[in-house]
Amino acid sequence: MKVRGLLVAVVLLAVLGGLLYWSNKKKKAEENKPLTDIIKIFSFDSGDIRKVEIKRKDGELVALEKNKDGQWAIVAPKPYRADQDAISSLVSTLATLNADKIVEEKPANLADFGLADPALQVTLTLKDGKTAKLLVGDETPTGSGSFVRAEGDPKVYTIAQYNRTSFDKKLNDLRDKRLLVFDSDKITRVELAAKGQTIEFGKNAKGDWTILKPKPMRADPIQVDELIRRLREAKFDPSASPEDQKKAAAGFASGALVAVAKVADQNGVQQLEVRKSKDDYFARGSAAEGVYKVTSDLGSGLDKKLEDFRNKKVFDFGFNDVSKVEVRDGAKLTVLQKSGEKWMSGSQEMESAAVQSLIDKLRDASAVKFPETPFPGGGVEIAVTYGSTTEKASFLKTGGKTLAKRDNEPSVYELDGNALDDIQKALAAVKPAQPPKEEKKKK
Repeated sequence: MKVRGLLVAVVLLAVLGGLLYWSNKKKKAEENKPLTDIIKIFSFDSGDIRKVEIKRKDGELVALEKNKDGQWAIVAPKPYRADQDAISSLVSTLATLNADKIVEEKPANLADFGLADPALQVTLTLKDGKTAKLLVGDETPTGSGSFVRAEGDPKVYTIAQYNRTSFDKKLNDLRDKRLLVFDSDKITRVELAAKGQTIEFGKNAKGDWTILKPKPMRADPIQVDELIRRLREAKFDPSASPEDQKKAAAGFASGALVAVAKVADQNGVQQLEVRKSKDDYFARGSAAEGVYKVTSDLGSGLDKKLEDFRNKKVFDFGFNDVSKVEVRDGAKLTVLQKSGEKWMSGSQEMESAAVQSLIDKLRDASAVKFPETPFPGGGVEIAVTYGSTTEKASFLKTGGKTLAKRDNEPSVYELDGNALDDIQKALAAVKPAQPPKEEKKKK
């Protein structure tokens, strides 16, 4: 009996082992099986879509059309410039629209889903002239999606609410709200008339911004880029009521002129005029009809004087890798040259940290103002080499002030009174490197 029971147990164990093997094998096969449950409502190449019409139950219609240059334009209810990014996102969602699930294959009553008289109808026209229409009904009971149906397909689907949000757009959502339209990468000139002075910016042979008018000067690239950013992001609110628009027009007409900015790119010159009435700013731009209230950020960003845009740094090397520093103070000449990772003075290795401290002082040398008086001449001459570029400047302390002048430039920089003293102290602290201390031998 014991042997028989043992045999039964062995057989049962073998059966269980086989079942477990086949179960694991089936599970693994299911895991490796490609997904086939994606429910496609539309499957188009977004580049093939030429027109989009969004019609609401109340009759409101927004029609979009791609022109020969591949740019989208609003053609109804009347022509407007279009927000290319917003429309590209809308088209991309519709072109490959997937459903969360099929609710009913053949619904008996479309009204149960809000599809007998849909809240929204979206029609796509492809480059071959064929059309596809999406009917959008009620939200699902949980509010996480909406019921939809494609024309010509009897099924009722649900789509995620975020998908509906991406194409359920009104006119103002799709309008280009910029007051100026330009390509930041192709700007050739920027002009700003403010504070009673006109400043013109252009790019030099290296592609860096420079001041052209009222006379050639170095420009602070960060400040010029910030000016361009403010102009690029200057926008109006298309939802302003007629009453708000009247107030904006009145404020602009009576307001004090803050600034007039002009931007030139490959398409020509555009202009933005900003005025201030009490605490509010109003603007009129070349790319939009009418006058609009704008942010104080834009108004204050254009209310700048020449000095705000001048490069106050005496040296341009920034965080470039400096390879040589020369300082001539009277008859004394100090030359620090980098060799590999070491700083050398002739054949003598110098303390790298001390040389770096000197370079930091030179990098930080900045004007607090720009006096109109000429540079007296003389002083400490400093040259800094990085890459293939060498910058030279003279520093002089006179009357408690530190003045500086770059070679071949007329501008005089007035620095903090102790700036030259700090540079000379940093230079004096540059000493020969100490040989590494030998470790004491253990007894």
